[in-house]
Amino acid sequence: MNARTLKTTKRDVVVIGGGPAGLAAAIAAKEAGCGDVLLIERDRILGGILNQCIHDGFGLHTFKEALSGPEYAARYIDRFLELGIEAMEETIVLSLTSDRVIELSTRGTLRRIRAGAVILAMGCRERTRGAISIPGNRPSGVYTAGAAQNFMNLENIMVGRKVCILGSGDIGLIMARRMTLEGASVEAVFEILPYSSGLPRNIQQCLNDYDIPLFLNTTVTEILGKGRLEGIRVASVGEDRAPIPDTERFVACDTLLLSVGLIPENELSRDAGVAMDPVTGGAVVNDSFMTSVDGVFACGNVLHVHDLVDWVSVEAAEAGKFAAEYVRSERGTSSGRIPVRPGAGVRYTLPQSVSGERDCILSLRVAAPWRNRCIVVKDGEREVARKKEMRLHPAEMIRIPLKKEALSDCSSLEVTVE
Repeated sequence: MNARTLKTTKRDVVVIGGGPAGLAAAIAAKEAGCGDVLLIERDRILGGILNQCIHDGFGLHTFKEALSGPEYAARYIDRFLELGIEAMEETIVLSLTSDRVIELSTRGTLRRIRAGAVILAMGCRERTRGAISIPGNRPSGVYTAGAAQNFMNLENIMVGRKVCILGSGDIGLIMARRMTLEGASVEAVFEILPYSSGLPRNIQQCLNDYDIPLFLNTTVTEILGKGRLEGIRVASVGEDRAPIPDTERFVACDTLLLSVGLIPENELSRDAGVAMDPVTGGAVVNDSFMTSVDGVFACGNVLHVHDLVDWVSVEAAEAGKFAAEYVRSERGTSSGRIPVRPGAGVRYTLPQSVSGERDCILSLRVAAPWRNRCIVVKDGEREVARKKEMRLHPAEMIRIPLKKEALSDCSSLEVTVE
């Protein structure tokens, strides 16, 4: 059937993505009174990346207990099914337009849907070797950390025995522990930054507890081996992150895991004309999580990469509630009245604007590690909010509540570290 002859079905709220963000958003939209909610998921099961995260530590904020990834997902899937929300698994969204028309393929059948509101919850993907341009041969044994996690936890395939890890992101740290527990020798973790890019608790629990060394200001300069990886060359880096001559050394290994950052999956967002933030890699949103395109909302890791899945769920629930409200009221709230911008010491803030019509949460990440500092939100010289932190780290997302009353006379907000 030609795409132009497709019959268009109307739906109230369509959620794209069935991971933790999509599930929470769909549930919240339904609970907010929207009777017609559809969730689209490309995999054959719901739960997203949580299905391969068999370690615990999920749900400490949401459920006040430490759950594994599948256990955390199951709590939301059970509620999703209890509410009778429709899901289309094994379905790929092919396109999304600015007027919320979705074309999709499900089991070889093309469909078209016009949505009253769309919630983007596609998650993120890992940076690969090609994205960071590591020189050398192309042997087997080089994986992203998430791919290795999938092989080991879902397919029961051991990916290697003598392992090095580039990047100290949380997935890489967790896989250092996982591979050690499976009998592999993890030689070292190498991090190009002068500090770890993972959560401090994962440094302790996944590296220090197993005597796995972490080398900061160090990167991989070459991959060696023809059939199978035989080793890597690593070197110290300077402030410009370029390798320092005469510091290069060889490390023997048969496996290299890459944990070098995550990229929000925003191809559909861009196709729909959604304005993007160059720092987060996600959409520009207001405090209702609506993007620059009327009726299109974004939440979870497709919006900005989170440190804790609990915050993904909280944020997505807000997006689901506002999407249901948008459909019910049939009015646009696509732009916030008050712009929010990062100042000294702050890498980014989200949302990028607020309406001043409601209490909201401001999420941010700092640009470098500090101790005993304050996060300060100001409108010019007037202080709107302040939060004291004993420890600040770029890997940890900070959340600051903003009160409606404090925002009423604001013209713009700047967030700084003092």
